[in-house]
Amino acid sequence: MLLRNSTGSEDLLGNSSDSGLSNVEQVLVPVLDVLVLLLGVGGHTMVMVILCGRRRRGAGQSPQSSLTGTGTDALLLALSAADLLLLSMLPFHTVAIAMQQWPFGDVMCRLVGFLGSACSSASVFTMAALAVSRYLTVVHPARAYSLLSPRRVSVAAALLWVPACCLAAPQLVFRYVGTPGGTPDSLACFAFLIHRDQLIYGLFHFLVAFMFPLATIAAAYGRIYMFLWLSQQSGRAPQVERYQKKVTQTSAMLVLAFTLCWLPSYGLTLALLADKSSGATGSSPRYGPFSVFARLMATSSTVMNPILYVLMSQKFRQDLQGLFKRRGERTSGGVAMAAA
Repeated sequence: MLLRNSTGSEDLLGNSSDSGLSNVEQVLVPVLDVLVLLLGVGGHTMVMVILCGRRRRGAGQSPQSSLTGTGTDALLLALSAADLLLLSMLPFHTVAIAMQQWPFGDVMCRLVGFLGSACSSASVFTMAALAVSRYLTVVHPARAYSLLSPRRVSVAAALLWVPACCLAAPQLVFRYVGTPGGTPDSLACFAFLIHRDQLIYGLFHFLVAFMFPLATIAAAYGRIYMFLWLSQQSGRAPQVERYQKKVTQTSAMLVLAFTLCWLPSYGLTLALLADKSSGATGSSPRYGPFSVFARLMATSSTVMNPILYVLMSQKFRQDLQGLFKRRGERTSGGVAMAAA
């Protein structure tokens, strides 16, 4: 039922024994999903346009400027690409919840499950890489200068999809369309036949695609903040330190938003896996309202990043204003030519 639906413990029907909740889901979830889709696609499209413009401008800059801007921008661009691909899976889940069945067949059941899992894993892996790159840039600038060239960072961002796809491969192999108990005329998209397999895969996915990257991120940002605090105490390069601190805070907020958005989903997944009585459908009544909340938080994660860019980054706000200004000038020029 959740956007990621990585473990298969919750079905895409969104069924529970509470028919009132099910009826609310059929109306409320599509409305919220359309809003998330519009905001997410619009926001990330603008982000990608701005970041691609920076990369073109950065091609003519000095290596140091390219290091501090374009290298990080390559990871942010990869993050937006992963979110956009994840958003493209949302309409399938929306239709399945609205119809209370999976109407897209076995192939799409496998493909949607695979891409949803791969995109969520790639996102958190990219955030871990972003934290490591910030650590190197702030704490070890000489090493960052030699390691974090735009080309290398772009290749690393692409290679992060390899472990993400490997982690999602069981979705492609074992996912299937079946009939949930108690609803013989409906079909659901499941991941595994045996509860033990669900439990093993769910725990492994939780550790590899959530806990381990977050531990890496926490260690990197903890070291950054300690370094910045010591530098501030010693009075070294205050302007540079303030700039680095702002960039680091923006990156840290991206990670915090991701964690808060996905934690309810992972918590629900682990709770369902631990409850053998939920069976293959994972439709335990007491999880009903929380499952709606967890799904809303998970889908909202794809919208949070562009909002944080605008709220926390003055440079991004300037780029956004410049983008609208250039667009307004082109529109005004086109109207003037048409009037002439």
